[in-house]
Parts: sequence; C-alpha cells; structure tokens
Amino acid sequence: MSYLYHTFFFDPLYNVLILLFKIFPWADAGVIVILLTILVRLVLFPLSRKATLTQAKMTEAGPELEKIKGKYKDKPEEQTRRTLALYREKGINPFSGILVIIIQLPIILALYQIFLHFPEVKISLLYFFVPAPESIDTTFLGLFDITGKSLTLAFLAGASTFAQFKVSTKSQTVPKGNSLGDNLAKSMQTQAKYIFPIIMFFIAYQVSGVIGLYFFITNLFSIAQEIFVRKNLKTS
Repeated sequence: MSYLYHTFFFDPLYNVLILLFKIFPWADAGVIVILLTILVRLVLFPLSRKATLTQAKMTEAGPELEKIKGKYKDKPEEQTRRTLALYREKGINPFSGILVIIIQLPIILALYQIFLHFPEVKISLLYFFVPAPESIDTTFLGLFDITGKSLTLAFLAGASTFAQFKVSTKSQTVPKGNSLGDNLAKSMQTQAKYIFPIIMFFIAYQVSGVIGLYFFITNLFSIAQEIFVRKNLKTS
C-alpha cells in the first residue's frame, strides 16, 4: 500500500513541485505552492465538479424528499423505495460524492506531507530528469517566511474555510422536522460551520505557514468552483 501511495501520489506530486522551481526560477516558495495547488485542483476538477453537481441536484430535490419523508414517515420501506425512485428520476447518485472524496484523500494527504517538511529537498525522491533547485526562497512575496508559524495565513485558512462552508451550504435544504435525526443533522451542520474553521486555524498555525497557504488557496478554488458549477447548472 505504501509503495502504491508513493508511486502514484506522493512522488509524482513532489517531483512536480520541484520541477516548478526549475520552470519558474523567479518565483518564491509561496508562489510555487500556489501554482501546485491550483494545478492539482484543475486536474481534480472533473471529479469535484461531479460531486458539486450531485449536491446541487440533491438540493433541488430537497422539497420532494421532505414530502416523501413526511408522507411515509410510518412506512420506512416505502419511504426508501420512493426516495430511490426519485433519485433515479433526477439522475442522482448519492454515493458519487463519497467516491470523489475517497479518490481525493491520498492526494490531499500527499500534499499535506510534502508541505509538512517543506522546503527540504529529498534528492532520493527526484526523477532523473528533475534537477534539484540551487536554492529556495521561502519568503512569500517578501513579507514572511512560510516555513514558520504565520498568524496571518492561519487566519486566512480559517476564514476561507468558513466562507467555503457558507457558499457550499447556502442552497442546501435544512431538515424542518423535529425528529432526533433532523435535530442531529441541523446541529451537526451548524457546528461544522463554526468548528471546522477554528480547527483549520489551529492546524495551519501549529504546523507552518505553508499549510495555511495551501488551505487558503484550496478553499478559494473550491468557492470559485462551487459558484461556477451552480451558475452553469442554472443556465443549462
């Protein structure tokens, strides 16, 4: 498993990162991290777009799902059958979002591990055609060293996480019932909106500025992607 992880995820991403320093010798480490993050998100765009479309369709079907839930609340088997029938009618695969997350997990983990020890260059991991950079400027835009703790980047990571939650859940249907499941769903949605940004802030601050920068750019890309996909869905 470790061999597959390094062969298909960690090593290729690491080499692309180092290669970017060769292609853009004028860029500091922060700019290179931004370029790599955007490049990875563009490659993953078809997958994440599918997950966003699924969520959008689920939101559109929300009122109908609530009707089924209310009408057949005492008939769980019929409720399940009607729900699956609605999913088929709307072309919704509720498991597609989970599949996308599973596929992205090793990539996210690889990027995190790469940035965790940044800017150390491990020559043994480089492909034969990837030259090691002579030096790496870790001062982002001449403002601060991204290898150290950065309160600014940690705040941006936390704030952008909150913004990303707001955008992604803006049109989601909130459960209106008072059952234990509905109350739990509403509570988890509210808590996630406020707790995750705080967790992201502390992770970004405790590890290093580069992690904060990575999360910040990732969240900005996710917000732009969400708006783009939903806008095109309305006009299609």
